Amino acid sequence: MPYKSLFISILFVFILQTMHSQPIREFRGLWVATVGNIDWPSQKGLDAQTQQREFLDIVAKAKKNNFNALIVQIRPAADAFYASPYENWSRYLSGKQGEAPSPYYDPLLFMIEACHKQAIEFHAWFNPYRALVDAKNNVHTSQHITYLHPEWFVNYGGKKYFNPGIPEVQQYFTKIVLDVVKRYDIDAVHFDDYFYPYRIAGSEFPDQKAFIKYGYNFISKDDWRRNNVNELIQTLSKQIKSEKSYVKFGISPFGVWRNSNKDPMGSATTAGQTNYDDLFADVLLWQKKGWIDYILPQLYWEQGHKAADYNTLLTWWSKHGYNKHVYIGHATYQLSNTAKKLCWRNNDEIKEQINLLRNEPNIHGSAYYNASSIMKNACNINECFQKEVYTHPALMPDMPWLQTKLPVPSVTLKPIIKSGSGNKLAWESTTKTNSYIVFAIYKHRKNESLDFNNPIQLIGITGENTFTDESAYQNGYTYCILSMDRLQRAGEKSNEESI
Repeated sequence: MPYKSLFISILFVFILQTMHSQPIREFRGLWVATVGNIDWPSQKGLDAQTQQREFLDIVAKAKKNNFNALIVQIRPAADAFYASPYENWSRYLSGKQGEAPSPYYDPLLFMIEACHKQAIEFHAWFNPYRALVDAKNNVHTSQHITYLHPEWFVNYGGKKYFNPGIPEVQQYFTKIVLDVVKRYDIDAVHFDDYFYPYRIAGSEFPDQKAFIKYGYNFISKDDWRRNNVNELIQTLSKQIKSEKSYVKFGISPFGVWRNSNKDPMGSATTAGQTNYDDLFADVLLWQKKGWIDYILPQLYWEQGHKAADYNTLLTWWSKHGYNKHVYIGHATYQLSNTAKKLCWRNNDEIKEQINLLRNEPNIHGSAYYNASSIMKNACNINECFQKEVYTHPALMPDMPWLQTKLPVPSVTLKPIIKSGSGNKLAWESTTKTNSYIVFAIYKHRKNESLDFNNPIQLIGITGENTFTDESAYQNGYTYCILSMDRLQRAGEKSNEESI
């Protein structure tokens, strides 16, 4: 065999092996931060069309990278990126708190529909307790909750926070979340690591009055604070599932639960602050009790980090999933080609982190902070995703404990049309539900059998009824469509069409 042909054959086998090592089901999320216009919109006061175009660009990049979830911050600071009956329009949209986008549109509705067309899940990200990023400057209108109930708030570290120890605060925030669950077709409710704020040296969070009034059953204020957060999580868990059983509830905590020097059950780390001791978030309890569907710890450190080694924490979290999903948060914001302090100069760290987590039995995927680093292609991270670690699409990991009776339509694949842009597929489906349907597109060689569990044969996932296969190898293939419900559980198989 000529050397060139031998090389091509070896390369082809290597590519197939690499693709096969990627799971067919894997969570691949991307955080889109709106507070301070970190990720989207790029600045305050943009017109509606520009805002929409920017978001569609994020969706397109996520799809090209074979991501399958966007985690979008829709309530950054007691405000709203949607038409809320309770809170002001966010100033990060129009530039002025309480002012709707112009021309008018509902950003949350627009974003959900844009994601679902691409079969990308929309996880609605709420910040529970932050009310003002600047306690001295209240930008809200006079009818906002910060004015109506000033007794619910405390100032700490220059910011204004809801006091988590006040029962009415818990009830108010529950109402905010349930309103979105009821009125919008979201796939998940998502919180990040901000519960009680990170401690400030020499400054105590000012909730002593609330502790005296409401914490009489607790000797320890720390235990009372943890119980306040526990009650909120438990209540939300029940009410979310009562309203829509298929809506997921996920939390992305700080990457360290407790250090082992505080608790033998903790990780072999020396983090300065932890979930349990400083943020009063007993995230393991929530997993054990089944109150949340996934936990997404922010492991924003590199391998070999002195205080919080990525490998140590990865293994620790893998052992503490308690039969719920564990995803890993990665710090793509640390990627930089410049001489910036504390950054990663190339994408090898991210690539190695992904490969390591795939060898952990109880880890089900990843998410990346933040969208800006992806849109700027820091350290060629998109090439890493597209050509190395996410070379093919992935379905969502199944959550068998979620209950849904959503019907899935039957599908009829039409004859394939060959064009200069690739093989064009179109299909008809019998609509049996108002819930959106996911279609998985499979392709196999004519001398192979169809295998829905083979990641190489899965070439696309969409929420629409058309798909173009732009592969360079267009002839000699057979196609099939698999319809799935919104949880991406298999439904009806179409007929097969060859070209």
